[in-house]
Amino acid sequence: MDPVALKAALGAGLLSFPVTPFTADDRFNRRVYEEHVGWLAGFDASVLFAAGGTGEFFSLTPAEIPEVVRAAKAAAGKTPIVSGCGYGTNMAVAIAKSAEEAGADGILLLPQYLIDASQNGLYAHVKAVCDAVGIGVMVYNRDNAILSAGTLARLCDACPNLVGFKDGSGEIGLVRQITATIGDRLTYLGGMPTAELFADAYLGAGVTTYSSAVFNFVPALAQRFYKALRAGETETTNRILREFFFPFMEIRNRCKGYAVSAVKAGVRLQGFDTGPVRPPLTDLTSEEVAMLERLIEPHRK
Repeated sequence: MDPVALKAALGAGLLSFPVTPFTADDRFNRRVYEEHVGWLAGFDASVLFAAGGTGEFFSLTPAEIPEVVRAAKAAAGKTPIVSGCGYGTNMAVAIAKSAEEAGADGILLLPQYLIDASQNGLYAHVKAVCDAVGIGVMVYNRDNAILSAGTLARLCDACPNLVGFKDGSGEIGLVRQITATIGDRLTYLGGMPTAELFADAYLGAGVTTYSSAVFNFVPALAQRFYKALRAGETETTNRILREFFFPFMEIRNRCKGYAVSAVKAGVRLQGFDTGPVRPPLTDLTSEEVAMLERLIEPHRK
């Protein structure tokens, strides 16, 4: 998929990050992954992100990432697949190239490893990844990789295949400055954990779509919320927030890392044998799994 087409696909609807399943001996479980991605593809996600944050990118080896991308491409039908990418610049370039060779339609560049960086350093980092591939690239603005509106504008001028900006910072003022400054040159994605909790605020800042983690296990509900949001049906979105997302947030907030672990538990409850999360994440307790099961029971597949 060329970058222009990917940009359009990103803005066409709801997005999601499939979890990455592991076997009992901690290997990538391709069979279960393809089953799960194939199931998700039936619920009309505009783009799926392989080996992304919810897919435990941070716990995958560079060699595993293209394997995950190939499996996603095999299972997703016509749904575009974007690959996670990150770490230091040289490693990010290598991952981006291997993902493109594996068939990825785009790259999501996650924050670099550990250190903060100047705006000039972030510019050089993003540009190196964009220059390394011919497919579209999105930057993930969060933690130690916060791009200013000026830096992002420079990157848009220098990198024709930079097509998306995903924000996980929660800095709505910065996001609004970026959307007002850059305009329709980029597609804007909400990227806060459990993005539905912030969707109204981001919509007001010019961010029209987001990646839904819960789409992994309650895809019909995730789509219902997204469509109600875009239609301005506040009564519906408020009801779904009260009945599902706020209780889910309470489970998610019980332990650090549960933004991923709770999603993977939800996928297991839907019948996909995803295995555990990899350390340093930890799985939900049996009590917490029971809480989650009660929450999703009305939304079973």
